[in-house]
Order: sequence, then C-alpha cells, then structure tokens
Amino acid sequence: MNLTLNIWRQADAGSDGAMHTYQLTEISEDMSFLEMLDVLNEQLNEKGEEPVAFDSDCREGICGMCGLMINGQAHGPEVTTTCQLHMRSFKDGDEITIEPWRASAFPVLKDLCVDRSPLDNMIQAGGYISANTGSAPDAHAAPVEKAKADRAFDVATCIGCGACVAACPNGSASLFLGAKITHLGELPQGQPERYGRVASMVAQHDHDGFGGCTNIGECTAACPKEIPLDVISQLNKDLRTALKNGH
Repeated sequence: MNLTLNIWRQADAGSDGAMHTYQLTEISEDMSFLEMLDVLNEQLNEKGEEPVAFDSDCREGICGMCGLMINGQAHGPEVTTTCQLHMRSFKDGDEITIEPWRASAFPVLKDLCVDRSPLDNMIQAGGYISANTGSAPDAHAAPVEKAKADRAFDVATCIGCGACVAACPNGSASLFLGAKITHLGELPQGQPERYGRVASMVAQHDHDGFGGCTNIGECTAACPKEIPLDVISQLNKDLRTALKNGH
C-alpha cells in the first residue's frame, strides 16, 4: 500500500503545532496502525529527522495508552483501540490525517501525545474503595445479584483511553466517569462511600476542564470497550442523591 500521511507535529506544550505530510510506500495491510507509524519513524531516523511521538505500551488493546484521531475519528474507522486497528481498514493510495486527542482537558505534550492525567485525577478523587472490608472473605460470603455482578464486570472493562472525551463535541468525560461510578456502585463493598464518591469525582471532572454531557452519544460510539451510554444516567442519578444528602 502507498499512503499519504498528514500528521500533527508539535515540539512541546508551549509551541505552536502544524500538519506535516509524509509519503509511505509498500505498507503491508497486515500491519497494525502503530506498526505503520513505526515504519515512518524508522525512515525519519535514517534521514536524521525527529521521529513522530505517539503513546503506546501493551499494543494488545488492554492498557489504554494509545489514542489517536484518525481521519477525524477517535481510534479510527473501526470500534477498537488504535493499536488493534490494522492497515487493511484502509485502501492503497489513501490520504490519512492523524491528530492527537482534541480536548481542552488533554493538552498536547508533543506531536500526538497528550496529557491524560485528568482521568487519573478523577480516580484519585474517589474512584476506589477505602472502607475496611476485613480480610479476604470466603467465596460467595457477600452475595451479589447476578445482574449487578454482570453489570459491574461489563463497565469495569473501561481502559481509560480517553476516546470518549476526544469524540465528544463538548469534551466531556461523563462516559468514563459513569463507568467508574457504576462499576463500584453495583457492588456491596462500594456502598459506604457511594455518594461521597460521585460528588468528589464530579467536582474533579469539572475542575479539570471537562465539558458537560448533552447525551449526543459520540462517546459510546467511539468506545473500544463499548461502554453503554446508560452509565451516564446512573452517574446523574447518584449525583442527584448525593447533592440531596448534602455531599
């Protein structure tokens, strides 16, 4: 495959960025998208040019590190992580535009790398269980309804990649936040801190500059783990209860 790549280049957080165009030839359709960028960087290194900075770690769709806007879509044309997107999703001669996540809460650090620490800030604000639950209990000592257990497991698959934020026209992290709130709120161990948790995490969400949710649904459409939109309803329901109770 022969490709034309338009890539956002930015030296650092304080510099202005711009699109740069590169030509690639003989790219295998079996390569992953990140492997294709590796080929580009090898060529740039050979020329003595600065390689394109982008984030990756496991390259197995698990860690959530990778994340790019590809032709205006978070993670590209398939519902998967960028590292699991393969070049067979494109055609010979395609022109591909590659940008970092676009959200005010995710400032660009360099090229395609952004600062996603605001997601970590929300977790630190309350996305955990600190209530003393004693030593490890015997299996099934604390019964959990199957529907709630299944729900908790399903939404716990969120990997925190930030695609929901990048895809949202408002730059909201409500899908990420709703997944964390719902995951812990369905479990008995999460009940003692349930409403204080949601109040603290929403306050951190707003403090870090994420936008408000208007239920457009672009977040769940882009989510590689297919977190359902109704976790935002659970988030709002718990938040109303928290505010009513003075949290």
